[in-house]
Amino acid sequence: MHELVDYLFGFHADSHSITAVQMLTRATLLFFAALLLLRLSGPRTFAGSTAFDLVVKIMLGSVMSRAVAASAPFGGTLLACAAFVLLHRALAWASYHYSWVDRLVKGRVYLLARRGQADAEQLRRLRLNKFDLQEGLHENGNVAELNQAEAVYLERDGTISVVKKAE
Repeated sequence: MHELVDYLFGFHADSHSITAVQMLTRATLLFFAALLLLRLSGPRTFAGSTAFDLVVKIMLGSVMSRAVAASAPFGGTLLACAAFVLLHRALAWASYHYSWVDRLVKGRVYLLARRGQADAEQLRRLRLNKFDLQEGLHENGNVAELNQAEAVYLERDGTISVVKKAE
């Protein structure tokens, strides 16, 4: 039995001695481990595009890829990934309960325009130009001109949202 497990997973293999079968087996196991960990991290991780959520996705992918290629210990990789997910959950909990943690971890919303008037200073600080603002109006507000918007915001995930003027 020990030989079969070693043949399939190569727990003592390194990046130079790992076989294709071992990489395939590790990749399959890590695929299901990643699904489980992302489920445990919560549904926001899938939909979220904030830096907070993106970091978890990138870190999990990066660390897990090392275990597939045997350039990092398999068990240690799973533990590190579990630590990322637990940290994500803890920060999500703290963000819910403490507004200062929420702002620190997820950022804040910025008002870009109000009643059809762009805030030029805010756009400059955020390094957005009139074309970025116009694109947000078209894509996310379904309006052609700024004067059709009551308010325009840069959301925490980097998207521009538009509140249309009442008709």
